[in-house]
Amino acid sequence: MSRDEVLITATELAQRLDADEPLTILDVRWQLTDPDGRAGYERGHLPGAVYVSLEDELSDHSVSGRGRHPLPSGRSVEAAARRWGVRNGVPVVVYDDWNRAGSARAWWVLTAAGLADVRILDGGLSAWPGPLQTGSVAPQPGDVTVPHDDLYAGALPTLTAEQAAVAATLLDARAPERFHGEVEPVDPVAGHIPGARNVPSTRLLSDDGRFLPGSELVRVFDGIEPLGVYCGSGVTASVVLAALAAAGVDAALYPGSWSEWCSDPTRPVAKD
Repeated sequence: MSRDEVLITATELAQRLDADEPLTILDVRWQLTDPDGRAGYERGHLPGAVYVSLEDELSDHSVSGRGRHPLPSGRSVEAAARRWGVRNGVPVVVYDDWNRAGSARAWWVLTAAGLADVRILDGGLSAWPGPLQTGSVAPQPGDVTVPHDDLYAGALPTLTAEQAAVAATLLDARAPERFHGEVEPVDPVAGHIPGARNVPSTRLLSDDGRFLPGSELVRVFDGIEPLGVYCGSGVTASVVLAALAAAGVDAALYPGSWSEWCSDPTRPVAKD
């Protein structure tokens, strides 16, 4: 992938909307401490944007043993995408209002499911220069077809816990204090997978929430040949994967991430 295949600027998005080009815009607001973003969406969102619940539509909590945010099935993604108005051949733009976590998760899930043109609004909601729309949007049902039912074996690579354990280079996208096991606000065990390297997802964003320019991303990843990326539950790891893709580097997601890894007391834990 290239940067233009992963990201879209607010200027380009506004131009495409002004030209009445067909687009589906999805609002994927989510924060670790405030996972339901619907209220914020209804207070103000991009014109025509449809709200997407990361918890309910981009995860499948009925799945056990695969971390806090197990991947949904392709069939459920297809049903949800049709509710959102996604149509075959129509580009999709996803955005959020917090550290690109929600939009990167949507980008990864939809791309892994087989959608061909999904891009993240670089800078998120705060980058949008135009007026916002209030309330909810009820789109006409879409007709998109999702070719991959098993996202663990879909269009983007993934790692199992066993593969993550022997990965030559594994990146941990969490904050340094969680990586080092100094604090752990969510999961029952603190620390990281032995051998992992810490590349916090927020390190890949500028102060304005945009992804770092290409040359700066290259410097961040200089000397690193990542095979896989994980975080707490597979959400913010998607930010790192999006940044890597924008820099032309392919890497796999360990979807269960730390929440799956630490659920098994036989797995080793590092705190270096």
